Amino acid sequence: MVKKLKINTELCSGCGLCKSVCIRNNIEIDETAYELESNCFDCGHCMAVCPEGAVTLIKYENQSDMIEEYDVRKIPVDYDDLLQFLKQRRSIRWFKNKKIDKETFEKLFMGAYYSPSAQNMQDVEFIVLDEKLDEFMELVYDIIKIQEDEFFRIKEFGDYLKDKSSKKFHPLLWEGSQLILTFSTDKTCAVIANTRLELLAYSLGLGGFYSLFILKADEINHDKLMEFFPEIDKSKHMYSSFVIGYPKKRFRRTVPHDEINIKFM
Repeated sequence: MVKKLKINTELCSGCGLCKSVCIRNNIEIDETAYELESNCFDCGHCMAVCPEGAVTLIKYENQSDMIEEYDVRKIPVDYDDLLQFLKQRRSIRWFKNKKIDKETFEKLFMGAYYSPSAQNMQDVEFIVLDEKLDEFMELVYDIIKIQEDEFFRIKEFGDYLKDKSSKKFHPLLWEGSQLILTFSTDKTCAVIANTRLELLAYSLGLGGFYSLFILKADEINHDKLMEFFPEIDKSKHMYSSFVIGYPKKRFRRTVPHDEINIKFM
């Protein structure tokens, strides 16, 4: 097996904390810690828990600027504030005529950077569609039009593409002009990553909504869809489609929701 860890034995105190958090039993202690070269998958728990900073993931040793110390006893946001934030989140379809710049997008993707992923695979990729959005939406319609008879919204979409004066707003994008697509081999990883990105967006005064109709393009004809994205591995699927922008409308209160069905067993 290939070594995954760099352990500075001069700094290591042999406390054993790294061993205690390793779910792959990849670390042993003999005065100082050492790697067994078993089946480490770069989760980084050993590095994060070490009080001496003696453990480094070789894979990420050039990203030392992304390592941040914090006080484990302090949570930066309390329950009430976070819950209120979630209450105020709403789907936004009415946008100002203002584009999100690259610097702001980079801030949003920090949420995805720190997002968890199954087996720490970290294979989530994003596409931000702006200049090629119209071209992409034409491809989406070409794929999903086979379900026109089943979904009136798809029929509206087709009518709009034929004559844009037929609808005041885009049937799928509404007033949105920028779109974030999330690709991964694992659906859960993609959705979690985009959700974190979305919450950061709301913290920056942005908003948006998820489009399930755009996702139908992947469900119906994945291969044809992926021809539009030759730089993305075809083994990955488009699992999230988020229209994003600066909200034109502001909301004053929450709306009722159906009660959540919870069972304790």
